[in-house]
Amino acid sequence: MKITSRILSRSLGLLLALTPLANAQNDDQSALPEAEMTAEDAAAMKAHYDFIDSLSWVRSGTAQIGDRATIVIPEGYRFTGAEGSTKLMDYYGNLTNGSELGYISPENMDWFAVFEFDDVGYVKEDEKDKLDADEILNQLQEGQKVANEQLREMGRPTLNVLGWHTPPFYNNDTKNLEWAIRLSSEDGSEIINYKTKLLGRRGVMDVVLVCDEEQLGSVVPEYQNLLEGFSYNQEESYAAYTEGDKVAEYGLIGLIAGGGLLVAAKSGLLAKLWKPIAIGAIAVGSFLKRILKGKNHDAI
Repeated sequence: MKITSRILSRSLGLLLALTPLANAQNDDQSALPEAEMTAEDAAAMKAHYDFIDSLSWVRSGTAQIGDRATIVIPEGYRFTGAEGSTKLMDYYGNLTNGSELGYISPENMDWFAVFEFDDVGYVKEDEKDKLDADEILNQLQEGQKVANEQLREMGRPTLNVLGWHTPPFYNNDTKNLEWAIRLSSEDGSEIINYKTKLLGRRGVMDVVLVCDEEQLGSVVPEYQNLLEGFSYNQEESYAAYTEGDKVAEYGLIGLIAGGGLLVAAKSGLLAKLWKPIAIGAIAVGSFLKRILKGKNHDAI
């Protein structure tokens, strides 16, 4: 039995970050009493755990992120590559575009981060001292209005940009661009979208952290610590840039504000260029109780 959740769409590079669906096999509070379980419930639970266990996991050492980078996997964490990442996103009820390269989480899968590479070219860092949070926010809000028109035409939920959770900042040493934005969906629920852009020679590794808002205070430092174990292959590193390499058509501000997608939206080409990725997920306890109580798994 495949369990899906509400599908939410990404607009102008804003990937929704909701409470993660997790393998809560060790979460005693989320399970119903054994007496309330039916044979169908037990079969659904087994199918869920069998699916998670069927994926190829790296639990130690160094894992490959496509053919461009690696990441160190500390004890207590698990990583799966491109194939496993795509399968997980499909299983969670998310749209995918085939460019997912990796998925990392604690062993209990209480939260996760997804890696995807965008080969936009070498992004110059000459805007690092010009990250005007108010101006960028205005661009995001205006861009979202344009994107919402396209979303309505595509029959997908619209979003509103409310403001910053964490204003954008750039780490000159690691070449990381990071920020978190607050959004609201059509049903009034608020969403935190936490993103990291890791600049490389030929493009940008896009990393999206997915966790519950209440977890952010403790999870973000843990997540940032994990990213310290990320490194591009030598020939893919930012420092390996060589004259003649492809240079991105926009800079750091464009990476936050949507870059080419904003231009595409205004020119009516967004539907053709759209990257159909979404992360919509539900809480651990809610997920397991849905299985055990035999609810309609496709409606949330």
